[in-house]
Amino acid sequence: MTVPAFNTVTWFQVGTDAPAEARRFYGDLFGWQFAVDPDEDGYDLISYPGDDVPKGGVSHHTDPSENHAMFLVMVEDVDATCARTEQSGGKVAVPAVTTVNGLRFAYVEDPSGNRFGVFKPAP
Repeated sequence: MTVPAFNTVTWFQVGTDAPAEARRFYGDLFGWQFAVDPDEDGYDLISYPGDDVPKGGVSHHTDPSENHAMFLVMVEDVDATCARTEQSGGKVAVPAVTTVNGLRFAYVEDPSGNRFGVFKPAP
């Protein structure tokens, strides 16, 4: 397995209040395959046909105003990237957090308000 380069888009997420419909839509449209994330409740992992490593996820939400589609960039240091975001004229929308399995992520916005995620994989 090839390890993705830092500072590249390596994950995407679709947030929806209708996860079954999202799985059906993206499965029908692109042939994506879905599996429940064993580490996170309310999250499905997305794999492409012929690829056994997930490349994205479906985040379940109860509030339709939380529906979204975004890309996530793998970085070496989430906190440093948040600081550089602000120095470059963007803002930190959701401060850095660490999941129970050690993945660290934050959501940031560019100067136009476009939100995207940055993350460092679990060790």
